[in-house]
Amino acid sequence: MKKKLLSLLLAAVMALAVLPALAEADALTLTDMLGRTVTLAGPATRVVVLMPSDCEILYAIGAGDAVVGRGTYCNYPAEVADIPEVNSGNETNLEQILALEPQVVVMTKMAQTEEQVAALENAGVAVLITDAQSIADTYDCITLLGALTGKTEGAAAVIADMQARLAAVAEQAQAAGKTVYFETTPLEYGWGLWSAGSGTFMDEIGQLCGLTNIFADQEGWPMVSEEEVIAADPDYIVTIEMYYGEGPTPVEVIASREGWKGMQAIQNGAIFNADNDQITRPGPRLADAAEALLQFVLDLDAAQEPAA
Repeated sequence: MKKKLLSLLLAAVMALAVLPALAEADALTLTDMLGRTVTLAGPATRVVVLMPSDCEILYAIGAGDAVVGRGTYCNYPAEVADIPEVNSGNETNLEQILALEPQVVVMTKMAQTEEQVAALENAGVAVLITDAQSIADTYDCITLLGALTGKTEGAAAVIADMQARLAAVAEQAQAAGKTVYFETTPLEYGWGLWSAGSGTFMDEIGQLCGLTNIFADQEGWPMVSEEEVIAADPDYIVTIEMYYGEGPTPVEVIASREGWKGMQAIQNGAIFNADNDQITRPGPRLADAAEALLQFVLDLDAAQEPAA
């Protein structure tokens, strides 16, 4: 009897010794896009996501069920409206986030502070930071969020779909030699003109459509001048300003600017009002943005072709 009891006790001790090893084996360790190590007990099932692009990725890869909180501007897909909203960006509210009891908060490099990260981690919440500037970065971000939520197959499928669609855009492009100007902040806002330079997904979309960015010699998101834009005289202008149905459209505003009317893009009606959400969010809908711009270019080229 004593031997049997001793055997049972020994088995129990061994089992207890193995449990931490098993838990450690199941632990998920990731490196986020700032090179930070993020460790969770396993794939995340409770996520607060602050940026719209990351939110779109989570839903696209099949991890929407893990989202328990969303940032102010997370508005796609439609079902995300049912998820509790938390203040984000400059108004990020840590109390709102912690009240949702997330395992991890996903935020971008641009919209976070070291103090916020430290406060969340001190409260026992992991923080994963994304930073997608290019299309390749976007693929990396999709892969990372797939690993975070255990949706690696869904992430791989989304990337494969984007790659195929963007390759098709490049194959159809016929605008070789033509130039494009991306206006990311309108002159009328009073903040100066801002554009997209090299190393950005917006610049890459232009390239895929066969267009050369007039500010490809500048990196990132540069502030530019009216004089530079007018002197470059681009074949196409792309504006991302949103239109709410009142007053002049963004296209009409650009076409009516003093000093701009002689530009060939304006003379030829080659001003494209891109879908702001699609073309500014490094996520799956970049493929939609590229397809829309290509269609605009192809349609305009066809309309300008001389009659046979």
